[in-house]
Amino acid sequence: MSKHMQLRVRIRSYYNKSLKKAYPRLGHRLSYLDEAWVEGDPSLFEIIAKLDQLLYQLEGDPPFRELLLRHRSALHGLYEDIEERIADWHLAKADQLLYKIEDIFDEIEREIGEI
Repeated sequence: MSKHMQLRVRIRSYYNKSLKKAYPRLGHRLSYLDEAWVEGDPSLFEIIAKLDQLLYQLEGDPPFRELLLRHRSALHGLYEDIEERIADWHLAKADQLLYKIEDIFDEIEREIGEI
């Protein structure tokens, strides 16, 4: 690494409109916990990074909490795999894993409608 510079890879959100438009049920539920954060359109990757904290805060919403708990290990596994791929500069592989995260969040969005 350079003495005065560094390379940085960042995953950022890219919704056509907003998180609440892309995942309205999820955005609505998360807004109860932190409206300003949701309005800032966190990426799905950022949501996973904060998932354990969110689960702790969701003690008052057991159905939603249980839904997220069912997907927790898969999401955390993908998160760690992506971080590893980024660290090894395998960015195309990391990008492929982001699609898997989106698939899980699509499933979560559907399941929220059932609770």
